Amino acid sequence: MAWKKEVFGTLENGGQVDKYILTNKNGVSAAFTNLGGIWLSMVVPDREGNMGDVLLGRDTVERCLTLSGHLGEIVGRNANRIGDATFTLNGVTYALGINSADRNNLHSGPDYYRSRLWDTKAEDTDEGTRITFSLFSPDGDQGYPGNADILVSYTLTEDNSLRLDYYMKADGDTVANFTNHAYFNLAGHESGSVLKQKVWIDADYFTVTDKDSIPTGELVPVKGTPMDFTSLKAIGQEIGADYEPLIFGKGYDHNWALNHPAGQLSLSVKAVDEASGRGMEVYTDLPGVQFYTGNMLDGTGKDGVEYKARGGYCFETQHYPDAVNKPQFPSPFLKAGEEYRTTTIYHFTVL
Repeated sequence: MAWKKEVFGTLENGGQVDKYILTNKNGVSAAFTNLGGIWLSMVVPDREGNMGDVLLGRDTVERCLTLSGHLGEIVGRNANRIGDATFTLNGVTYALGINSADRNNLHSGPDYYRSRLWDTKAEDTDEGTRITFSLFSPDGDQGYPGNADILVSYTLTEDNSLRLDYYMKADGDTVANFTNHAYFNLAGHESGSVLKQKVWIDADYFTVTDKDSIPTGELVPVKGTPMDFTSLKAIGQEIGADYEPLIFGKGYDHNWALNHPAGQLSLSVKAVDEASGRGMEVYTDLPGVQFYTGNMLDGTGKDGVEYKARGGYCFETQHYPDAVNKPQFPSPFLKAGEEYRTTTIYHFTVL
């Protein structure tokens, strides 16, 4: 058996929270909990074969529920921001919770999926060991229309990839835009600043935003700006540039419009830590990726590590932020009875 289950903790109502650990033949492992389907750890080798956990995370139920940052969380029904915390669908305006900049909605909060126990199934498949978390989201949940059945599966493969497959089907027209808010540090989750690590993003444009991180609707070329990651570049090289989007975001916290054809699973992002020799490739069929450099990171993580700003980075594959209010963006709306299916793969390599 390539997976095991253990108790992670308990909720205030006495509900048991479980932890699942998947391991492949190379000794690479990934851990998850049925509390929110949170991705807890990712242990991979460096160039010398030394294993290290490259995923920032929490190691108690209380910290998963209360601390900021959304570390490793499944985010939905809509990831990222919605301007004025409202959208209109079929002539009806829906109001969401306000939890960002005193007027916007962020990650469908404040009633996040992380606070719910998801049904869980672990199994060995031809592709690798898979854990599937499922949740029923009733009509009106978080303010969204339609009764929705949601499945998110993580598959640990023998080539040291973690494959995330998302599925949703609803009985009414609604929004479907999921992501995982994993923070990576290829030097190890406890190692501090990631500014020397390098990133490549296959995107010629990004969605410029206002001061509250809501897209204006304009796609801006990255060429000639600090947003250009079309060649491998150290995160810290231009993060402090006198450039309005970076000032607004307190660093990188923006959506890149990926170059690949719509719906085609493609290599879209790379990250490398030359010191340890660890690398990561990100494949997705989604149109955008939020590259976030942990500018607001804080709180106690695993092993008592105190996480600080820019101690990790996220590649949140997604529909563009505020796409529900920007008809020129790829649509995150899902029609009644249709199936939302999307895949993102994090492939861990050695340089």
